[in-house]
This record gives sequence, structure tokens and C-alpha cells, in this order.
Amino acid sequence: MDPVDDLLATMRIEDARYIRVEANAPWGVSFPPRHLARLILISGGSCRLDSDVLARPQRLQSNDCFLVRAGVGFTLRDADDSEILDCDDLAAQAPGHLVRVGGDGEPTRILSTRFTFDAVAAEPLFALLPPLFRLPPDDASGELLRATFELIEHESSANRLGAGFVMGRLSDALFVQALRTCCADVGSGSVGWVAALRDPRLALAMQELHADLSRSWTVGELARTAGMSRSAFATLFKERTGDTPLSYLTTWRMYRVKVLLRETPLSVQEIAVRVGYDTGTALSRAFSKREGVSPGTWRKTAGAPGGSESRGADFTKGHAHIRGDARVTVA
Repeated sequence: MDPVDDLLATMRIEDARYIRVEANAPWGVSFPPRHLARLILISGGSCRLDSDVLARPQRLQSNDCFLVRAGVGFTLRDADDSEILDCDDLAAQAPGHLVRVGGDGEPTRILSTRFTFDAVAAEPLFALLPPLFRLPPDDASGELLRATFELIEHESSANRLGAGFVMGRLSDALFVQALRTCCADVGSGSVGWVAALRDPRLALAMQELHADLSRSWTVGELARTAGMSRSAFATLFKERTGDTPLSYLTTWRMYRVKVLLRETPLSVQEIAVRVGYDTGTALSRAFSKREGVSPGTWRKTAGAPGGSESRGADFTKGHAHIRGDARVTVA
């Protein structure tokens, strides 16, 4: 299993919900910040997208699609002065998966899915993604996303036995398709662990490292796996990930520690052995240095749902985020 497969399996999509919005001008719908991600497709018509994470409003057309990270709010409307209604209020008043809003003017059709998942397990991936990511509408991945949306829409309207279950699984697949498209974008010409995975000179060493985080890796061993000299490997690794090989290894070990602290009753000593530390004391020292708290404290506070005591591992070194049409560099 490659690192992205492993991460997607670990983050566990816990809940996926779908609604179809049929809007006629004048209309406006706000999507307040929530602890969930959203994927939106404009399947017909056009609208204006506003968000605090965008440098300026954007005009969306039919087939435009975007992914929104948890904690990011945005608004869709037909015009600047249209009244805005809360999406949750609209959904609560509407039967089934269909929401109607607005007057009797120009129509716009919106397909919306929302997802909740283990935020701790998803940290390495979502740390690389911009708060709001517009997916390319015309390439093969865009066509695949639209096809999956259409399947979900068909299930929602057909009212067949097991439709809810099928829609849930299709929504899971839709979310993974969107994340895969995002990964392909952030891994193309950028800096970060996904970019390194896509570099054929580093891919094998990266896969071997992720497959066995408990191994006492050295830069020389990783370089031999990549078929490179130690110095050339270290230089290329830093260029592609923004980190040194051993610091990168520590970052992923800390990520794995947090997942195990959150999901298992294993002791710190047992976790230490699984992630490459000889003793629980050695792990606690490394964890405290990275996270600012001990593993035990993290498990009681930040490891609980909604907790946020720890600093979190840095998966964004040197990585450039694209927020709509504005580029921001993460320090």
C-alpha cells in the first residue's frame, strides 16, 4: 500500500451527505465554517463564489467544481445584492435531498456533498491543500467527478432499495477522486511529500520509508534504495520535500504516534516499538519536542474529538498553497 492509500484508509470517512440545490434568481446560500469538508459542482447555470480565503469573488459556470477544507466558509449567489440564506436552515426545511431556493429568474443547479473524517489522520494530506481548491473541469479527472455526481443524483431520485447505502459509498469515492486530483496538482512542480512521491528518482525510497517507519533508517540506506549517492539523494530530497530525510522520518513517526494514541489503547512503550523508538521515554522526548506536550497529555486533550492542544507536525515546509487565484507561501 502506498502512502496515499494508507493515509486515505486511516482517515476514515465517517459521514458523507448529499444535497441538490435548485436555485432561481434572485438567490443566495451561505455555507458557514464547519468541521467538515465540502465538494461542490455547478451542474447548470452560473453563480458568484465569495470566501474570506479568496483574493476576490469568482464567477462559476456550469461544470465548475471545487473542494473546501473543514473550517472554511463560503457563499454562492446569483448577484451581489441577492439575499443570503443559511444552507443548514434550507436543508432542515427540505424533504429528502432536494433544496429549492430563490425566485422565478434564471436557474442554477448545484450538487453538494459534505464529508466528516478523522482530522488527525487526514492532517498530512490536508496540510498541503489550499482552503478552497478549484478542480479542473475539462480533463479526465473532471469528467470522472461529474460522472460520479450523476450516479449519486440518479440514486437520490430513483428511491430504490439501499439507495442511502449506495449514495454513501459513491460519496466516499467522490471525495477520494477529488483528493486524488488535488494531490496530482500539488505534486506537480511544487514542494512537499506528495511532490517527492511523484518524482521517479525518490519514489522507491519514499515508499520503502513509509512502509516501515519503525526501521532505523539512515540517509545512506535511503540513498542506496534510490540508487543515488548519499549527497545527491540528500540534496534532491530537501529540494522536493523541503525537509531533510531524517527530519521527514520523524515527522511521519509523530503522525503515526498520534493516530495510534487516538485509535488504540496501546501504551506509549508499545507505540514506541511500533514507530522505531527503543523506549517510551525516547518517544516521549521526541514527541514533546515536536508537539509541545507529552503523548499522554495529547491523548487526553488534543487526541479527543475537537481537541487542539498540540502544535501538530509540519507537513507544509516550503509548500506553496493556491487559494483560488491568489498564491500564498506557507512559512
